[in-house]
Amino acid sequence: MNAEMITMIYAYTAVGVGVILAAAGLGSAIGWGLICSKTLEGIARQPELRPTLMTNMFIFAGLMESFPFIILAFAMWFLFANPFIGAAASAVKAAVGS
Repeated sequence: MNAEMITMIYAYTAVGVGVILAAAGLGSAIGWGLICSKTLEGIARQPELRPTLMTNMFIFAGLMESFPFIILAFAMWFLFANPFIGAAASAVKAAVGS
């Protein structure tokens, strides 16, 4: 396994991490928008349920907000403890050995 292969693996991993983080951010933003819009629609239809709907909105918003941080943890794992380097090294070793 030469330096060019390792560089390419890190480059493709960085591009993949960028796409993953962009998708997580976009998904979170869309989720926030849908949660808030549906809560406002519910309050407009039944104003007496406002406390219940706001409580539910904040619970689901917290769950929605945790999603990008979980994705960020996986992205950092791919970036700094790249599992593809070890897999590629063992594949090259197996190909050379047989």
